[in-house]
Amino acid sequence: MRRAYTNKKTSHIDDGHVRDVVDLVQTQVSVPKKKGRLVGLGRRTRSVPPSSAQPPFVDPEVLTAQLKDKDDHISLLETQMAAQQAGYEAQRRPNHQMMEMMQRIYSSEVFPDVPDP
Repeated sequence: MRRAYTNKKTSHIDDGHVRDVVDLVQTQVSVPKKKGRLVGLGRRTRSVPPSSAQPPFVDPEVLTAQLKDKDDHISLLETQMAAQQAGYEAQRRPNHQMMEMMQRIYSSEVFPDVPDP
């Protein structure tokens, strides 16, 4: 894995997440085990901030744009669902009429009563 993600010119791993994983794996390989637990891993990795750390700053305009995109997407999905429901409602009456016609034609047959949703 180290060879796959290493910059050939500088011999360093550019991707921070891959670098952290490689460092963690190398640390686990070199750390002795005691009763099945790793000993000596007292420090955190760089990619995991402590729980009291401030969240990274995000531009409010970016968040507003993301929310607007999600609102637009939700609105589009609601419109599609309403159109689909209208299609179901429009098809329900012809289906009911067809069932009645089949019951008249095949009156000797037993048809299960299918309740309308």
